[in-house]
Amino acid sequence: MVSYIWFFLIIIGITFSFLTGKIDLINDSILTNGENALDLMMSILPIIVLWTGIMKIAEESGLLRNFAKLVEPLLSKLFPSVPKSHPSLGFIASNIAANMMGLGSAATPFGLKAMSELQKINKNKEEASEAMITFLVLNTAGVTIVPTTVLALRIAHGSLNPSEIILPGVIATFCSSLGGLLLDYYIRKRRNKN
Repeated sequence: MVSYIWFFLIIIGITFSFLTGKIDLINDSILTNGENALDLMMSILPIIVLWTGIMKIAEESGLLRNFAKLVEPLLSKLFPSVPKSHPSLGFIASNIAANMMGLGSAATPFGLKAMSELQKINKNKEEASEAMITFLVLNTAGVTIVPTTVLALRIAHGSLNPSEIILPGVIATFCSSLGGLLLDYYIRKRRNKN
């Protein structure tokens, strides 16, 4: 579906440039924005690599397992259909930890493993389970304490105070997580009544 949206937006842009006689802007944008994107990617790559390495060290040292044990009581409340000490809870905790550090790229493998483990205990393989939906909400709207990628982008663009977005980011992601989980809980309760 997203590919159709992008295709539609590209066609509208090209058509509009033809109609307004500004096709040269498309050519300039393609040439300059590709170079800008590569420069930006190369400027944030070291920070992402550093934090991904730190997450790998945390995983290998058992720090993520300890974090999983710490948040297990909360996770068992959020995921009542998942048995305690199920492997998916460890992957979910690792995904949460990576997302809290603003490392979506490091969180993705944990998220995929968590979904795979949740699918194993899913009774209806054709439909997402309640636990899978809750995890998706938590993963999408998760609390971010250190928005690593955003900080890297702000540094790359010469921000005078790149860390000033940390507190508003924590507040916004906390509110989005809380709102998403409350909505998920409400929909789950309403669905189970019917």
